[in-house]
Amino acid sequence: MAEKEEYCLDFSKRGKIYFVGIGGISMSGLAEILLDAGYEVCGSDRDRSAITRGLEEKGIKVFYGQKYENITKDIECVIFTAAIREDNPEFKATMDLGLNYLYRSELLGQMMKNYRKSIAISGTHGKTTTTSMISEILIETGMDPTVNNGGVLKSMGGNTRVGGKEYFVAEACEYTNSFLHFFPKVGVILNIEEDHLDFFKDLNDIRSSFRKFAQLIPEDGFLVICGDIENYHEITEGLKCRVVTFSTGGMDCYGNKTDYSAENITFNKFYCGCFTAVGPEGRKEIKLKVPGDHNVGNALAALAVSDGLGVDPIRAIKGLENFTGADRRFEYKGEVNGFSVVDDYAHHPTEIESTMRTAAKIEHGRLFVVFQSHTYSRTKVFFDDFVKALSTADVVIMPDIYSARETDNLGVSSLDLCNALNDLGTEAHYIPEFEKIEKYLLENCTKGDLLITMGAGEANKIGDALLKDRS
Repeated sequence: MAEKEEYCLDFSKRGKIYFVGIGGISMSGLAEILLDAGYEVCGSDRDRSAITRGLEEKGIKVFYGQKYENITKDIECVIFTAAIREDNPEFKATMDLGLNYLYRSELLGQMMKNYRKSIAISGTHGKTTTTSMISEILIETGMDPTVNNGGVLKSMGGNTRVGGKEYFVAEACEYTNSFLHFFPKVGVILNIEEDHLDFFKDLNDIRSSFRKFAQLIPEDGFLVICGDIENYHEITEGLKCRVVTFSTGGMDCYGNKTDYSAENITFNKFYCGCFTAVGPEGRKEIKLKVPGDHNVGNALAALAVSDGLGVDPIRAIKGLENFTGADRRFEYKGEVNGFSVVDDYAHHPTEIESTMRTAAKIEHGRLFVVFQSHTYSRTKVFFDDFVKALSTADVVIMPDIYSARETDNLGVSSLDLCNALNDLGTEAHYIPEFEKIEKYLLENCTKGDLLITMGAGEANKIGDALLKDRS
């Protein structure tokens, strides 16, 4: 990408803003916020989708196909994602016309400046769910947050909520150091693991990025961080803000007691956690409506944020217990021919392991997993970890790797993953076409079986198609 001095959007004016890739989950949310603020908003995307149709219904002009002629001189600012390259025709037109432009993360950061208390939730895993939990709490308690989330929250009817000017809640992704453009008053770091190694050099490089994120929080703010993160003091040492720790086990990596912990953890038949949250504000009995042991930790982080903001504890618990999950986070979609369909966004080995643990706790027959690996670089780096994580399924089906922004396959394929799984004794099938995967599932899944469509690509379309065909 071209180097540039960051343009500052003047929020006192209401010009024309153009989003390249407006159908993305985060871009669409930002577009809605600016539309509500009185801007003329338009943009482009490759294909029509439920998101773009929703934007059009709100009065936003959407161009299908990213074309040079879509960019016109009357545009005040063009918004790009980090995935847009210099050979993109709309990027080239923007440069040729000398228009102002921002990347998505820069726009999001500038928006944060307009709110007294911005809350940014980061981590390799769990960002969307924890962002949703915090949003649900603030909505329940009448704090009227503006929200930009990475997933759809049922109570909001989307991934975005336009609220008041006091609270802004946003998911904060580390990829390309995006979250370093933010201005959080409150920060959350859920975990730090290797990921996005097409950008970061190694884990130390990733930790350095999270350290810089933590340093963004001002003295009158606070950071909530998981005490299980190895040597997390490297992230928090010397920070001006208050640091709050949490861990489900109650002890951090140094053997010290964390500020928040969970006691008496049990799980119901749907593997939803029930536990006693222990913190500086006392003990709170929590009954979650989302499955998975990992969500106990996410809930602790959300409670630490709500306590730090001075939220009424009784209403905070109600908000947390109202949360039934974000879309694509072990989301039950329905039943086809007697077998259940669940969709999950898991695309990192650690996330897959969590999803598989959750599935193992729920009564079912055979476990079928349709997994679409996301990017060649991630597949290559975590190849053995993917195979290990998926090996607990009874049957794994894989379409081609979802390339996203990448063009070099790095010599790795879904067939390679399937061959490695078969070598371990796990039945695995490489089926490139979605239609043939649907046919295979209808012929092989029987009553009582559980099907999980998994990945950050388009595997969810398979489950949706199965359910639509049977509706």
